[in-house]
This record gives sequence, C-alpha cells and structure tokens, in this order.
Amino acid sequence: MKTIKGPAVFLAQFMDSKPPFNSLEGLCKWAADLGYKGIQIPTDESLIDLTLAGESKVYCDEFKGRINSYGLEITELSTHLQGQLVAVHPAYDLMFDNFAPDDCKNNPKKRTEWARQQLISAAKASKNLGLNAHATFSGSLLWHTMHPWPQRPDGLVEMGFAELAKRWLPLLNEFEENGVDVCYEIHPGEDLHDGVTFERFLEATGNHKAVNILYDPSHFVLQQLDYLAYIDHYHEFIKAFHVKDSEFKPDGKRGTFGGYSDWRDRAGRYRSPGDGQIDFKTVFSKLTEYGCDVWAVMEWECCIKSPEQGAREGAEFIKRHIIEATEKRFDDFAGSSVDDEKLKKILGL
Repeated sequence: MKTIKGPAVFLAQFMDSKPPFNSLEGLCKWAADLGYKGIQIPTDESLIDLTLAGESKVYCDEFKGRINSYGLEITELSTHLQGQLVAVHPAYDLMFDNFAPDDCKNNPKKRTEWARQQLISAAKASKNLGLNAHATFSGSLLWHTMHPWPQRPDGLVEMGFAELAKRWLPLLNEFEENGVDVCYEIHPGEDLHDGVTFERFLEATGNHKAVNILYDPSHFVLQQLDYLAYIDHYHEFIKAFHVKDSEFKPDGKRGTFGGYSDWRDRAGRYRSPGDGQIDFKTVFSKLTEYGCDVWAVMEWECCIKSPEQGAREGAEFIKRHIIEATEKRFDDFAGSSVDDEKLKKILGL
C-alpha cells in the first residue's frame, strides 16, 4: 500500500487577469495559504515557457525553485489543450482553433504539428523538472459517431483508433525515453472516455508502456459507469488523480445527453468535492490499497459553488480523505518470526 500525496490543486480553472490569479507567484502563494502542498500546472505561456523548459535544465531548476519556495511541489505538467489538438475531427476545427496560437488557426495541419511539438517539449520538460507523470487528453476522431446513428460502417472504429495510435506513438516514445508516464484523462468528448476505449487505444499502441490513466471519477458518474470497479480493473495504469465531484439526477425531461442545456440545467453535472454523489472515502481507500502512487489534485468545476469557496474547502476535503497507509498489521501482536516446529504442532503434524 502507498499513502496518496496531497492536497494539490489544478491551476487551470483559477487563472485570471486579476491578482493573485494572474501570475505564477500569485497562484503559488494563494495555493500555499489555503494549505495545498502541490500544484498541477497547465502549460500556458503565461505560467511556463514550455519550449525553453524542454531545452534547459537551468530554466527548470529555477522554475521549480520558485515553486518550492512557497512550500509547494509540482505534481504534473498538463497539456490537456495540446493533447486535444493532436487529433481533431474537422467538424470541431473552428471551436478547437480557440486552443491554438493565432498563426495556426484555420490551418489544421499546422495546428496538429504545433501540438505535437508541445507534447515533445512537455516530455523533456517533465524530465528536467524531475516529474514521472504527465496529464493530457487523447483528442478525438470518433466522438461524433458516439451514438451509432447513422450506423457506423464496419471497420470505422478500428481505423479511428489505428490513426489515433499512429499520431501518438512517436510522442509516447518520447515520453518513455524521458521516463515519464502519459496519463490520459478519461473524459467524455475524447476517444478515450471509458474502460473499453482505453483498452482499444492501449491495444492499438501495442500495449505501449507509456500509456496510463488520469483517474477522475466525476466523468464516470455522468456516463453511469461504475467508478469504483474501474479502479479494480485499471489500478495498475492509474498514475494521476483528479478530485472532482459530480451528480446524476435524471428526470422525465433530461438524461445522459443533457438536452443541449447549460451545465446547471443538465441531469449530469459537475460539483465541488463533497457536494456531489461520489463516494470519495472508498475511492481513496481503493487507490491506497492498490498502492497507486498519485497526488490527489483538486479540480474545480462546479455549476453552483464559486471557485474561491471550492478551493478553500477542497484542501481540507482532500486532507480528511488521505489515508496514511499502515506499515503494521493490526493483528500482528503475537510476533512475526517463523518457527517451523511450532507451526507443525499447531497443525497437528
């Protein structure tokens, strides 16, 4: 067993043009003052020069030192947005251009190459920062066919995952060479959105050793998937962990697809930790029991509660749920030395 590290916080949803959320230093002080011990860093140019971080150990040492000075550690770097752009179906080009630099907009080929280079830099930067896990999205070529109407032609899914694997394999090799696990957040909208799709991708990559999971149970509640059994199936791949809550309350008008409603009006919606339906006591117990070496990273996405309150409460919520893994058996009071003769007598031999 292994004690989960934390509490930590994902900075992406807190970045803002107003202090203290408009600078790395401001965010670090804010997080440390709330009791967080780690930060998951989105690789936005306002926080980190990712290209330089991939090239310069000196830059990374200085960057890490600034964060450590606040009593914080880097849990992982995040390339969720760049990972998304590794594979974009043309139907989503216009909307996903929002995640790309201006000189890549309206140019899908250039946008994809930019995303690839960002991932390569992230692999090298993670190594330079002493990190062994990285958080990202897989992107999607098949999501528009999620509900099979019109009917999917035979071979479409297989071709989609073969292409996704083809795009990721050189990047996975780069991460493996740098000793970093790629933790795909299993997420609706991505081709890796449940257990079956994770297995499809893993198989398509030839069971690549760098392919791993960022476990976020909130996404499974919205899919009505057993998020606890998921840990039983895939614990060996869980190398990153988001603490985010959610709830699913269908009625006579709304179900899993949500009716195109805003988040507040959907049957399935994200909530602040502790406000939804997720059994986090069991989640933390299972991850600890299986020895998952992860940080518990609070991700705020709530359609009701403010991010400030969510962050304040999130640190304490995680602290309450972290289990200090025991190194002693509770019934180990009779001594642990092996006495063969005594054992034979107990067995009547």
